[in-house]
Amino acid sequence: MDILPLLEKLQAIAKEGLYYTKDVYDRQRYEKLLELTAEYFGQILEIPTNEVREDLKKDLGKLGIFPILGSVAAIFDQAGKILLLKRTDDQKWCMPCGSVEAGESPEQAACREAQEETGLDVQILELVKVYTSFPSQEYGLYTLVSTVYLCEMIGGTLTNSHEDLGLEYWNIDDVPIWHKSMESAARDAHQVWLKRQALGALD
Repeated sequence: MDILPLLEKLQAIAKEGLYYTKDVYDRQRYEKLLELTAEYFGQILEIPTNEVREDLKKDLGKLGIFPILGSVAAIFDQAGKILLLKRTDDQKWCMPCGSVEAGESPEQAACREAQEETGLDVQILELVKVYTSFPSQEYGLYTLVSTVYLCEMIGGTLTNSHEDLGLEYWNIDDVPIWHKSMESAARDAHQVWLKRQALGALD
C-alpha cells in the first residue's frame, strides 16, 4: 500500500488546522499530526525528519497551495532540436520550467521561466499536455501538476542563468540523462511540433 498520498492529505489537514484553530489544545494536536507526518515522510523518502519538518512548516501561513502548479516551455529550433538546460542541482537536462507564481497564469509562467532561464522571449503556440506527479522518492513531498506548452522564440538572446550549467539544443534521442519525467514530456512536445510542421507544409 502506498501511504504517500495519505501523508500528503494529513499534512494538509494539519496545516489548515494550525492556520484556523484558536484552541490551544487543538493546536497541540495539529502540531503532533504534522510532526508524525514529517517523521513518516522522512522514513519512506529517506530524508532526515528535521528537513521534512522544516519544509512542511515553511508554508504554514498559506492555504490552497496543494497541489503545486508548475509550467514548462518546450522550445524547438527549425531542425526540431529541443532547447534544454543542464540543472545545477542534479546536473541533468530539462526544459525551462518553474512554479506558477501568485497573480500569473500557467502560460505567463512558462514564458517568464523561458526568459529567466534562457534569455529568450517566447510566445505560447499550444498546450501539449498536463502531467501529474504524486509524492515519491523522486518528486518529493507534494503532488505536482505541470502544464507543458509548445513555444516559439520571438526575441532575446540565448543566455545562461544561475540555474544552469549549460544551454544546448538537443536531438531528443541524444540527451544523455533527463531530469525526472522531462523525457516523456519532451517527446510529447516534439510530436506536437512535428504535427504543426506537417500542417504548415500543407498550407
